[in-house]
Amino acid sequence: MTLVVDAAGPLTTVQDLGRPGYAHLGVPRSGALDQPALILANRLVGNDPGAAGLEITLGPFAATLTAAGTVALTGAAASLRVGGRPAALNAPVAVRAGDRIEIGPAVLGLRGYLAVSGGLQAAAVLGSKSTDTLSALGPAVVRNGDRLPIGPRSGAPAAVDVAPRPWLGRDVTLRITWGPRADRFADAQVLTQGRYRIDPRSNRIGARLVGPGLTRAVAGELPSEGIVLGAVQVPADGQPLVFLADHPTTGGYPVVAVVDPRDLVLLAQARPGDTVRFHGPEQ
Repeated sequence: MTLVVDAAGPLTTVQDLGRPGYAHLGVPRSGALDQPALILANRLVGNDPGAAGLEITLGPFAATLTAAGTVALTGAAASLRVGGRPAALNAPVAVRAGDRIEIGPAVLGLRGYLAVSGGLQAAAVLGSKSTDTLSALGPAVVRNGDRLPIGPRSGAPAAVDVAPRPWLGRDVTLRITWGPRADRFADAQVLTQGRYRIDPRSNRIGARLVGPGLTRAVAGELPSEGIVLGAVQVPADGQPLVFLADHPTTGGYPVVAVVDPRDLVLLAQARPGDTVRFHGPEQ
C-alpha cells in the first residue's frame, strides 16, 4: 500500500514519538509536537501508539491511498473528505483503493495528524522515523508527488464512532518554573504579568513570542549551555522564545524559565496571532 501525495501544503512531515536521549550528541528529540493527537490517531486505526504518521501544518493537504485501509485525522480542526464524501475527525474512516483524502485548512489549532492503518514506513535514524527540521535527520519534508509506503496492518480499527479531544482555543496559558538564568534579568516577573502573541516566524524549532520585553540585569553573553524542551530563552531583543521538539541542544542566550511539558501541546496548536500567557510560582 502507498499514500500518493497530491498536495502537501505549507509544511507536512513524517513524525513518530521522536528520538529522545541523544542531546549529548547534539541531536534534538524531534517527534510530533502534539503527541497525544498522534497517539490517538494511531489507536483509532489500529496501529501501535508510536507508529509514524503525518504532521500537517495548517493545510490544505490531499493524497490518494492505492489500497483499501483506514485513516484517522486528529489534532487541528479541519474539514475531511474521503472519496468525495465528508468524514469525521477523531474517528476511524474506511478508505477504498483509489480514494482521495482531502483535508482543508485548519480552522482551530495549527497541526493535524493523519494516521494510516499499517503506519508510514521510512528508514529509522537513531530509532525514529521523525523528520528533524533543524538537523535534517530522518525523512525529507513531504512534497507534492511523493509516494509514501505503508506497512502491513498490525491491528483492527478502534470500535468507536468519535473519540474526545481537548478543545483548541485561541488563548493559551503555560505553566512555568523559573529557569537557571532568571537572575540575569532585572524584571523576570514581567514574563508572568504580560500577554504575548505568537509570531508568524514560529516553527517546529521554537515559538517566537511578541510582547513585553525582558531587560538584562547582567551585561554580556553566556557561554553555550544545554537547552531542554520547553526552555524559554531570551535573545538580545528581550522577546522570549519557547523551544519545541526540533530545538538546538545548546544555546548561549539566558533561559529565564521552562514550560511544564504537559502544556507544550497547547503551544503546538497555537496559531500566529494567538495569545500566550505564562503562569508560574513567585520568583
